This record gives sequence, structure tokens and C-alpha cells, in this order.
Amino acid sequence: MRRRLFGGLSQAVLAVWALLIIGPLIWTLLASFKSNSEIFGDALQLPGELRWDNWLRAWEKANVGTYLLNTVVVVFFGVLGTMLLSSMAAYVLARYRFPGNRAIYFLFVSGMAFPVFLALVPLFFVVDGLGLLNSHVGLVLVYIAYSLPFTVFFLTSFFRGLPDAVAEAAMMDGASHTRTFFQIMLPMAKPGLVSLTIFNVLGQWNQYLLPLVLLPGDKNKWVITQGIADISTIAGYEADWPALFAALSMTVLPVVVAYIVFQRHIQSGLTSGAVK
Repeated sequence: MRRRLFGGLSQAVLAVWALLIIGPLIWTLLASFKSNSEIFGDALQLPGELRWDNWLRAWEKANVGTYLLNTVVVVFFGVLGTMLLSSMAAYVLARYRFPGNRAIYFLFVSGMAFPVFLALVPLFFVVDGLGLLNSHVGLVLVYIAYSLPFTVFFLTSFFRGLPDAVAEAAMMDGASHTRTFFQIMLPMAKPGLVSLTIFNVLGQWNQYLLPLVLLPGDKNKWVITQGIADISTIAGYEADWPALFAALSMTVLPVVVAYIVFQRHIQSGLTSGAVK
């Protein structure tokens, strides 16, 4: 009875939590097909018709297509650099013993406790001094820097759980340290790499504060979060709410689809190594 009661209670809590998450997403998607009067009318009212012109207006007039393309480029190179550098750093910290190993590891871990808004002013002047202000290259480098601490922390624990015998056998067969890492150990860490890749994609895709500070100028270089914030004000006091919700839907749907496709990999990556 106690087990059944606990199981029923946990399922009820999960159902409420799912409703709180899914409800706003569905409402946003439906609002993208409504008119202004329908949006500010009954919240549970379905759209009178599928107004695809809202999506077309958001894509063309609000320049969402350009913002999405910029976001894809920035996030792709940001996540690629994050995963490449963090996997190499985590592998060395986990598998090799040298003076300063723990100090470097704790330095990475301490970066997780550093709020991003505290470094905005120094970041602005550093990026400006490098001549990378208002450029995607500068934004990508900052994304990598702020994604490294958590990724290195997670992957270090993951690489420690991999068997030493495999790496030792590869070294005895004549494989170099680089070849052992890229051809043997890195594929074995695939579950953790996939999980962290998804988390970094989500984090960098939804980032707003850093692009706001580092991409202050040309709108054609803005990412999607900046573009969505601008859509609600480009029409002055007559904000185009249907186009705004259409742009939000365009932003959310790729992330939701990616999570649905890779959810098994994420779950396996989080639980891998929990049971030996």
C-alpha cells in the first residue's frame, strides 16, 4: 500500500509538472495562428482559422529567418568548440596525474559559481579590445568560455568511470595518446557527449544577455533571442502579437524536436556509470 501510494503521488506530481510545461507551449503555438483580438479574448479559445500569414510576416518582415540562421551558426560553432576543448581537458584531468591537476580541475569547477552578469562589463572591454565586438566570432568565444566549466566537470567524472584496461591495451598496441583519445576513449564516452551537447545547445540557443551586450549594433547579426525581443516593439504601440508568437513557435519547435529525437541518448548519458 505504501509503495502504491507513493507511486500514485509521484505520477500525479509528474502529471501536474508536465501540464505546467506543455500548456504554455501549446498556447503559444495556438496563439501564433490567432488574431490580436483572439489573443486578448478567451485564453482557451481556438483560432478561428489557421493564419499562416502570421508566420510569413514573422519570417519576412520581422527578419526571423536571418535571426535563426545567425543563431544556428553561432550555436553550432559554440557547441563544437565547447565539446572539443572540454572533452580534451576532461580526459587529461581524469586520466593523467601531474602537478596542478586538482588545482586546474577546481578552477574549472569554480567557474560554475560565477554569475555571467558580473563579468559583462569586463567582457565588453576585452572583446572590444580584441576587435571582436559586434561579431559572431567574439560571441562564439564567449559562449565556449562560459560553457566549459560545467562540461569539463561532467565529462571528467564520466572519463574516470571508463575502464583503464582499454586505454592500456591501445597503448601497448602502439597507439599514441592522441589516437587513443580520439579513436577509442571518445567513442566510449558517446552517451555523455550527446547529453552535454544537447544541454549546451539549449543553453546557448536561449542565451539573451551575452548577445545583447556583445552584438549591440547591426540587426542583421542578431540572434533569435534579440530578434524576438525586438519584434514586440518594432510596431510601436501596435505590437504585432500574432507575429511575435509565430516567431516564438519557430524558436521553440526546433529545440523540442531535437530533444524528442535525442531523449534516449540524454537519459542514457545521465544514468551511464550509475550502476557498475
